[in-house]
Amino acid sequence: MHLQVVIGSKLRRGESFFLSWNDAPAIGDGRSSVWLHASIPLYFKYYGGKTPVLNRAWIDVLTTSANSGQGLLLTAEPARQRG
Repeated sequence: MHLQVVIGSKLRRGESFFLSWNDAPAIGDGRSSVWLHASIPLYFKYYGGKTPVLNRAWIDVLTTSANSGQGLLLTAEPARQRG
């Protein structure tokens, strides 16, 4: 859900960008990237019936990454801020 929020925001504004992640050691321990553009259909699949609770701190980290020259780099979820 966090990625859907960040990716959806970028594409709604007409901003294309790279989405990157670190590969698992089992497949070479490298890094992969894809170019995301509003003309490319995306599909998000969720399991279970509950809507996840969004972690605003993680959305902020992912958004900052997406707005960088490097593009959106998948990172681990930071601890939730109490508020």
